Amino acid sequence: MLKMFQLKEHNTTVRTEVLAGVTTFMTMAYILIVNPQILSAAGMDPGALFTATAIASVVGTVAMALLANYPFALAPGMGLNAFFAFSVVLGMGYSWQVALTAVFVEGLIFLLLSVFNVREAMFNAIPLDLKYAVSAGIGLFIALIGFVNAGIVVGDPDTLVTISKEMTQPSIVIAGIGVLLTSILVVKQVKGSILLGILGTWVVGILAELGGWYVPDMENTFSVIPQKIIGTVPSLAPIAFQLDFTKLVELGFWTVVLSFLFVDVFDTLGTLIGVSSKAGFLDKDGKLPKAKRALLADAIGTTVGASLGTSTVTTYVESASGVADGGRTGLTSLTTAALFLLALPFAPLFMAVPAFATAPALIVVGFYMMESVLKVDLDNFAKGIPAFLTILVMPITYSISEGIAFGVISYTVIHLFTGKAKEMHPLMYVLTLLFLLKFIFI
Repeated sequence: MLKMFQLKEHNTTVRTEVLAGVTTFMTMAYILIVNPQILSAAGMDPGALFTATAIASVVGTVAMALLANYPFALAPGMGLNAFFAFSVVLGMGYSWQVALTAVFVEGLIFLLLSVFNVREAMFNAIPLDLKYAVSAGIGLFIALIGFVNAGIVVGDPDTLVTISKEMTQPSIVIAGIGVLLTSILVVKQVKGSILLGILGTWVVGILAELGGWYVPDMENTFSVIPQKIIGTVPSLAPIAFQLDFTKLVELGFWTVVLSFLFVDVFDTLGTLIGVSSKAGFLDKDGKLPKAKRALLADAIGTTVGASLGTSTVTTYVESASGVADGGRTGLTSLTTAALFLLALPFAPLFMAVPAFATAPALIVVGFYMMESVLKVDLDNFAKGIPAFLTILVMPITYSISEGIAFGVISYTVIHLFTGKAKEMHPLMYVLTLLFLLKFIFI
C-alpha cells in the first residue's frame, strides 16, 4: 500500500505524511460546521448536511490520493455553498433539490472536461509568472481568512475593512497568542509546528474558559471545552439522492449550472496552481504532472457530493497547511480523508475546536505561500503588472477566481498591445474572452 505513494521518491516518511494530513484536516475541518449552517438556510436538514459534508469530503479526497497521489484535500467549497443557498434557492426561487441537480450536472460536465483534457489545457496555458502570483495571492487570501476568523479584522461601512475595536476580547487575544506560538515553532523548525500551534491555542482557550476569562455567550461564541465526546451519526436520508430534473429544459437552470461551473473551474485551478507551486510539483514549464487525474478527483467529488446532498466539492486551499508541514504524497490526503470519516461520530468533540484556534495556522500558512512572489519576474513589467493584480485582487475581492480573472485579462491585453503576443499560449485568448463574458453576463 505504501509503495503506491512513492514516499522515498518524494523524500518523505509515513510520520511526516500522517502529521501533514492531520494538519490539513485541522485547518479545513471548520467546513463540517459552516457548510451545514449555510446550506440549512435553503431548508435542508442540518444533521444530514453534516454527514453529507463529511462523506463528500472523504470521497473527493480519497479520489485525489489514489488517482493523483497528491497531498490535496477536497470538501464542499466556501462561496459556492453561499451561492447555492442564498442566490439559487432564496434569490432565484429554485428548490434545493433543483439546486443540487445543477451541481450534479456541473459535476458531469467537469468529468467530461477533465477526460478530454480541457481543464488540463487551461491549467497549462496560464503563464508561469501568473502561477507563482496565484500562489502568493492565495497566501494573502488565506491570511485574511485567518484574521477574519480570529475577529481581528472586521467589516466597516466607511473603510470596508478595519481592525476590531475590541482587541482585548479573550478570543482575539488568544488568537494573537496562537500566531506568536505558531511563529516561534516555525522559526525553531519544530516538526508539525502548524498542528501544534492549533492544539496549543486550543489549550490556551480551554484554560481561559476554566479560569473564567473566556466566557462563551452561546450566541456569538461557544464553549471550547467538549461537553460530549461521542454522539450518533445523523442520517443522510432527508437530503440524499433528492435530485429534481424537471427544470432541465429551462434556460435559467443552465445559467445556474454555468455559474457553478465557471467559479469552480477557476477556484480549483487557482488552488491547484498555488498549492502545487508551494509543494514544488510544477515542472520547469509550469505544468503540473498528473493534472488530469487531480481534476478528475475534483469532478468525482462534486458529482458524488451532489448525489449525497451537498454543494460543489472542490480542492481546498487549506491543503497548503499540510504541504507546509511536509506533506508531499497521497498519504497526506488519505490521512485527511480518514479523519473526516472519524469526525462523524466524534462531532461533539470536533465542534469544540474554535475558529480562533485554527486562525493562527491560516495566517502563518499565508506567510509560507507568499514565498512564491520571489519567483515572479517583477523586472519584466508585462509579466509583473498582471502578477501584481492577481495577488492584490484575491484578498480584496475574497475570491481566488476573480484574482485569476484580473491576472489573465491584463496579461493578455498587455501582451497583445505591446508586441509580445507570440509569447502567449493561444488558449489565453479563450480564457480572456470567457472571463470578459463572465463579467458581462454573470
